[in-house]
Amino acid sequence: MSSAVLVAKKKVKNPPLEVHTLGDRALRKPAKRIAKVDASVRKLIEDMLVTMYSCYGIGLAAPQVGVHKQLMVIDLELDNPKAPPFVFINPVIRKAGKKTEADEEGCLSIPGVYLDVTRPTEITVAYKDETGRPRTLETSGLLARAIQHEMDHLNGVMFVDRVENQFQLTQTLKKKGFAYKSVRPI
Repeated sequence: MSSAVLVAKKKVKNPPLEVHTLGDRALRKPAKRIAKVDASVRKLIEDMLVTMYSCYGIGLAAPQVGVHKQLMVIDLELDNPKAPPFVFINPVIRKAGKKTEADEEGCLSIPGVYLDVTRPTEITVAYKDETGRPRTLETSGLLARAIQHEMDHLNGVMFVDRVENQFQLTQTLKKKGFAYKSVRPI
């Protein structure tokens, strides 16, 4: 089920939230469950969507903007103004398929860095939507990958922590001005 929270899918000059980057301790702090879905949570969802669209991202987790709550937004249809984004509150992966696949990932918190990460290709995720209603979603492909990527952020994990090719990782981070010491291999 996708979100009823709708914002224009366009870049704004001054996004409401600042995206923290690799090396910032805020990205390594685990998020807390959201006890009540209320107007303040829906306002945060709106601000996160505006910020995500302003950065041309397909996903954003609350810890990336310095808010340590289990909340993430995803939109794989940036060019379709009628397609609503997904909102996941307190998400939990109930089931992950046995088949895995390596594919390229990037992150708004590590701009310009794109590296392969191996993840399950299918998942079932339980979560609450922006109205607080419990939902379950079985998905695969890019949406499954995006959910797992954003859920990592909720646990203080970044995609570079999962990169297996350490040589490529160190070279790419160095080239883009990020310190390898900020990586915490899993």
